[in-house]
Amino acid sequence: MSLGFGLLSAQLRPGETDWSRVYQETITLAMEAERLGLSSIWTTEHHFVDDGYMPSLAVVSGAIAAATSTVEIGTGVILAPLHHPLRLAEDAATVSLLSQGRFTLGLGLGWSEIEFRGLGARIDQRGRAMEEILSILPLAWTGQPFTHQGKIYRLPELAVRPAPSSRIPVLIGGGAEPAIRRAARMADGIFSNASANGFLRQLEWVKDECAVVGRDPAELRIIHYSVILPGSSADDAWARYTDHLWQMTWKYSDMEDSANRTGPPPPAPALTEGDRGSMLRRATIAGSSEEIVDALLELREEAGIPVEFVARSYFPTLDHGAQIELMQQLAEEVAPRV
Repeated sequence: MSLGFGLLSAQLRPGETDWSRVYQETITLAMEAERLGLSSIWTTEHHFVDDGYMPSLAVVSGAIAAATSTVEIGTGVILAPLHHPLRLAEDAATVSLLSQGRFTLGLGLGWSEIEFRGLGARIDQRGRAMEEILSILPLAWTGQPFTHQGKIYRLPELAVRPAPSSRIPVLIGGGAEPAIRRAARMADGIFSNASANGFLRQLEWVKDECAVVGRDPAELRIIHYSVILPGSSADDAWARYTDHLWQMTWKYSDMEDSANRTGPPPPAPALTEGDRGSMLRRATIAGSSEEIVDALLELREEAGIPVEFVARSYFPTLDHGAQIELMQQLAEEVAPRV
């Protein structure tokens, strides 16, 4: 099958102020992923975070498209209800054209109150907004005039141009049952980071919803992404990456507080045993290449359907050389076997 890499977020390190470095490094890592033979590269979106967590995925995807030639470029995920659907359709079509059809649009709902308030969207309407967006995008990408009159969006008759030269796949991220069922009805697949048991439960929702709407589940693309920590052993992997994973994990709880904070981003507080337990409960695989491969293949076997994998193994605080080394181990020792 294949192994993708991400989620590129272009975040500053604690105490840092040089955003030029993180964006240059983001493009370099995408180029390295392609050189190493990793199948896809994924970006991720948030807004107003003090470390600059990537807010403009289409812009960065276009830059990656210009710097690469074969790797798939995916968004994991764009927070769809924060974007006007016509602007989203235009941006996606443009990236698809720049990449010659290598772009996959992953969409999610979002959860941060400050993001919705800041961008003028209503968090209580996000599910309905997503439903309408998923109806609008295929019409917009035909390049032909259409109209949409919904509860959230009311669009005059118009045509969106440019139109993509090939179909843009749409995946849905998220863990809740309504999101997964929506993907089965209206999208091309799911982009999931649920635990193994949670992921298998999601696949049951997919199959059930497909039966309801008369769709073949085999039509859907199923991608599971998890934090993957490679080392000579699990202990070695945790020793190498615990601090970096903790900084990444903690930042999600700090995002809304950081929206009106001044100064460079702070480091995460000291890791407690409770924090460690919470971090360990995430979808994380740590160990030797053999152990990682075994875990991924076991999950695919339990799923009983084709599953693709993405390693969420980009850590903003990791030294660039160490990040390349991590990617190389995944590309050479894991990707060929999954």
